Amino acid sequence: MIKKKFTWRDLSLNDFKIYFFSLFKAFIPKKKIKNLEDIENFIQTKSAWVSQVTLYSYLKTRMGTRYVLHFDNDKFMQSVNQAKWNIYAVALQDLSFFVFSYLKVNSNFQEMNKVKEIFFNILDDETNNKMPLEIIEEAKKTFEERFNLVKWDSYYNDLPFNPSALSLYKWAPIAEELKSLDRKIVLNSVILKWDIIKKEFKARVEF
Repeated sequence: MIKKKFTWRDLSLNDFKIYFFSLFKAFIPKKKIKNLEDIENFIQTKSAWVSQVTLYSYLKTRMGTRYVLHFDNDKFMQSVNQAKWNIYAVALQDLSFFVFSYLKVNSNFQEMNKVKEIFFNILDDETNNKMPLEIIEEAKKTFEERFNLVKWDSYYNDLPFNPSALSLYKWAPIAEELKSLDRKIVLNSVILKWDIIKKEFKARVEF
């Protein structure tokens, strides 16, 4: 049986039902990360996992037991889908830079341009999952700007996931007056999920 890769798709009620299961998937032992193909798969799947879990969890917390009723609101659903892609785009960047910074320092990896190749490959792949082209183009632009400023010897150990945490706070379709109350909780929730991914990467990488 072919195992389906974890990727984004249009939001559905089923996504809210299965995202709880995805909370535990990060703890299941995985094979070692030994090459660039493994790294690309890790970056893509884990960025999607963090983005989905944090966004859906925040929405469900704020909507409470009535969250199912919001699936009948087309405008709200459009906002959620826009949010998920924008958050995911930043998450991809954060994890890409973290991984290659870590590899440079701990594995003496020097081909930093490979991070560009992997990041653009992932975005190209996401066009098949209906990632909006305008978000892809903006992600490419932002990636290039960040790439030129990355301090590879320290990025992995210097608040590497703050941008994606701020992205969840920015894009989550929650009223501003409520988000202002949640800011610290929202940011911490993202960082905690990334801590799981950081720990897993360090345990699995044999590069």
